[in-house]
Amino acid sequence: MATGVASALLVAFTLGGAGLVDNSASPHAMVRSVGLEEVRWTRGFWADRVENCYRRMIPAMGSLMQGTNYTHFFHNFRIAAGLAEGRHRGASFNDGDFYKWLEAACAMFAATNDPQLERLIEEVIPVIASAQQADGYLHTPVLVAKRNGDTAAKPFQDRFNFEMYNLGHLLTAACVHHRATGRTNLLAVACKAADFLDKTFLQVSPESARSSVCPSHYMGMVELYRATREPRYLELAKRFFALRRQITSGGDDNQDRIPFEQQTNAAGHAVRANYLYAGAADLFMETGDKSLWAPLEPIWTNVIHQKMHITGGCGALYDGASPDGAKEQKSITRTHQAYGRNYQLPNLTAHNETCANIGNVLWNWRMFLVTGEARFIDVVELALYNSVLSGASLDGTNFFYVNPLRTLDPLPTPLRWSRQRVPFVSSFCCPPNLLRTLAEVANYAYAKSSDGIWVNLYGGSTVQTRAAGQLVKLTQETDYPWNGRVRITVNDCGREQFALKLRVPGWTKAASVRVNGTPADVSSSPTTYLELRRVWKPGDAVDLDLPMPARLMEAHPLVEETLNQVALQRGPVVYCLESPDLPPGGRLTDVMIPADIDLVARYDGRLLGGVVVLNGVAQVRPSADWSGQLYRELRGAEVRALDVRFIPYSVWGNRGPSEMSVWLPLALR
Repeated sequence: MATGVASALLVAFTLGGAGLVDNSASPHAMVRSVGLEEVRWTRGFWADRVENCYRRMIPAMGSLMQGTNYTHFFHNFRIAAGLAEGRHRGASFNDGDFYKWLEAACAMFAATNDPQLERLIEEVIPVIASAQQADGYLHTPVLVAKRNGDTAAKPFQDRFNFEMYNLGHLLTAACVHHRATGRTNLLAVACKAADFLDKTFLQVSPESARSSVCPSHYMGMVELYRATREPRYLELAKRFFALRRQITSGGDDNQDRIPFEQQTNAAGHAVRANYLYAGAADLFMETGDKSLWAPLEPIWTNVIHQKMHITGGCGALYDGASPDGAKEQKSITRTHQAYGRNYQLPNLTAHNETCANIGNVLWNWRMFLVTGEARFIDVVELALYNSVLSGASLDGTNFFYVNPLRTLDPLPTPLRWSRQRVPFVSSFCCPPNLLRTLAEVANYAYAKSSDGIWVNLYGGSTVQTRAAGQLVKLTQETDYPWNGRVRITVNDCGREQFALKLRVPGWTKAASVRVNGTPADVSSSPTTYLELRRVWKPGDAVDLDLPMPARLMEAHPLVEETLNQVALQRGPVVYCLESPDLPPGGRLTDVMIPADIDLVARYDGRLLGGVVVLNGVAQVRPSADWSGQLYRELRGAEVRALDVRFIPYSVWGNRGPSEMSVWLPLALR
């Protein structure tokens, strides 16, 4: 083992109790993650979904990825290691997608200590290590080609070969594996790969700098530094960002048309963009480099106020051009799966790749860790409950690649990717990304600082961690997100004062809190943290009430596709109307929502795994035949009342082929 790897692992072995993002020693972070093993979901919404991930999703995807029915994932490593014969099959990013599944398995092991899961994890790591070259290079498309006699197969020959993406996910998975198990075998592979990158990118040309398509390696390299405290890895992460300044012929699709430090708007491929922004926030936490932080605030404002769907979905366009309409046409580049123009938020053709929505969570989580501001957790929560969860079926075996806000049958134009969840798509990056997000979602629920505990996400759970110089254990009981009543009990604590900081979401207007049955005299503005500071005792109980009436939402008038339309939201959950909830022959395009609609929230335990539905009386105005017409004179039509039922957007498409819409026309008066 190389000296650099050995010393890094020696440091890593002494660390423990680290979170998904281990910013425990980051000098420019206000808030710290809790340890992977310190939080457990106990009952309710997230407990049910994480249990399904554990019992069903991880084993099923593990079987798929170790098999060869659809394509190769793990089998490519076997071939690269000389343990099997054959050619490389699958997308060039399949290595990274297998690492995501491995990360999900490791995070789930941290929560369960399941020995069977542990055996599954430890069986694959030696094969990955055997596939790695002696110099640390590890990318199976190139390694398999070389093994099969292709003398032209060399590292970093094709900037779209996703080598850095794959290696970035290796680094992240290795850190999670180490924190979950205490072992360093996968971390050794990651350190060896990082040492290879350190040598490779010591002196590079501008063309070499363009190898960072879909830059998961920014987050991965910073996390490897945090796990090992090897200073070369932090320097390498800084060098990766510096390389972007050398690019001379970039484009908005990869966010390299202009230097990152000069950017103020989100542009191009939304997964690549969100990974870039998350990586910049990660590096800022370690360095305090203001040139990294300065672009993030205006870019975030641009996304949240002008380019994000109401579901937290990112990357509205299948295809486009950027900068759209520029005077200097030579600067225009093709974009795909991309952020579009300001307010360009289509519904029927919305792309909203699940990975982009997960990237939105990764980015906003890091923005919160830097600032401690609730607005970033509002976005994390919005995306998790809506555009992230919509990516999988309720049974966890079928998946969406895109997450539109409306679908009709037939579609007016052919589009890539199915409007029904399917077990496999050729671009299989989203399903394992969703698995690791579910396996790790507990790590977003709480955080800590020098003076106390932060409660970010509400759900039946326990947390036990050291904060404010003492061991603190809390229990949370709630039926959130179906209602906004939350009880937090202090099970254990020291004798020193500490603060309990409860997030008041931006969607609520009248939060109230009681401590041991007595109303607390504290302010509770939306999108803030309500702070209760005192010397706590075991048995103390805090009751938080977050009223969540159903609300009609409208979009900015410059969002042309939703002009004079409304959407429904209750708490963090966005709702939709789906055709199975219409009478036979009813069409979504005929339904209108009165501005004064009386919406009744009702929990239905027999529907879609148990959800709160919204019942109300809408209006229906049957449309006439439009065949052969694009425009016509307005015609009168009889408007009648129609009982409708709205379901959470995240569970649409679980009852067979259907039509669906989040946005619906506002009824004529």
